[in-house]
Amino acid sequence: MINVEMLSTGDEVLHGQITDTNAAWLADLFFEQGLPLTRRNTVGDSLEALVNILRERSEHADVLIVNGGLGPTSDDLSALAAATAKGEELVLHAEWLSHMEQFFSERGRVMAPSNRKQAEIPASAELVDNPVGTACGFAVQLNRCLMFFTPGVPSEFKVMVEKEILPRLRARFTLPEPPLCLRLTTFGRSESDLAQSLDHLQLPAGVSMGYRSSMPIIELKLTGPATEKAAMLALWPEVQRVAGESLIFEGTEGLPAQIARELQARQLSLTLSEQLTGGLLALQLSRADTPLLASEVVPSQEETLAQTAHWAAERRVKHFAGLALAVSGLEEEHLNIALSTPEGTHALRMKMSATRYSMAIRQEVCAMMALNMLRRWLNGKPVASEHGWINVVDTLFLP
Repeated sequence: MINVEMLSTGDEVLHGQITDTNAAWLADLFFEQGLPLTRRNTVGDSLEALVNILRERSEHADVLIVNGGLGPTSDDLSALAAATAKGEELVLHAEWLSHMEQFFSERGRVMAPSNRKQAEIPASAELVDNPVGTACGFAVQLNRCLMFFTPGVPSEFKVMVEKEILPRLRARFTLPEPPLCLRLTTFGRSESDLAQSLDHLQLPAGVSMGYRSSMPIIELKLTGPATEKAAMLALWPEVQRVAGESLIFEGTEGLPAQIARELQARQLSLTLSEQLTGGLLALQLSRADTPLLASEVVPSQEETLAQTAHWAAERRVKHFAGLALAVSGLEEEHLNIALSTPEGTHALRMKMSATRYSMAIRQEVCAMMALNMLRRWLNGKPVASEHGWINVVDTLFLP
């Protein structure tokens, strides 16, 4: 196995002022490529700390992905730290300097003198192209470790990893076959409930059952070496059975994409009216190219369940839509959701404690419940079903 590590840099990352999404993305990508990270470290904008950790990890890692610190400002220290750790000078890469000047010129801007710093790399470094930004990446060999230095901007980092770094790793190392990962996502069941229900599974060596909780959903992952594919596929129906009615999708497609595909296949359009969710449903569905005829966000007001149902039905008729979803938030922690269809309007009322659950969580749960009602109707299932920990206090159907 290749020992691959990541080093994130920057005070803003170390102190939690920004979320290190690059580390999560890289860890997931490399895992899928059969290169699971063995360690992740974070250091601030300190030249001494950077030099020390580069030297330390060079004695242990085969590959180190260093992220951040390649900008034009004085606190961008990664290139200098790499040169110092190697005991060599920074040199100006003339071709990259010319590339940067052209980058600014094409955008009608004059390159600031401080940007020249981004073309300086250690004397022994190999340039790693950045096709979408001004900070050049580079690679150096320090002791046993091949180190790649990348900018912190996510759009630049991801392109460089996929287009530049992975091909270099494939050329240099014999990479293992990627592991197999079977996934499904549930809504309404607790992690402990699911785990207890799956405790009886007899897993082959090297195969693990994982749980990823991200309110309000829980993802189940059966992960193992590709050599155990047959055994894992034989176990998967039992995982599906245990998930039961709480299973909302498999793989990584996502529920909005699944709904968009079904609506397009049936040539059905959808109209939305949102109170509590404040446009969250429209955002999720529009990103999946759902055929939305109309979408509105209105102030929260107290409504009976019947009023919310009638409002959804009126919206469907008014906009000549195939379907309509309406979400309203009430006092005393009650939430109404209504789905109007050609056969009638289904509505339910949930109760969620505002003390226990933040507004953001209540919005996410309410949006997921609405999408799940729509999914169930599209799949020919009863719209209202067992909802686990979600407290559904009333249901209604208006023909």
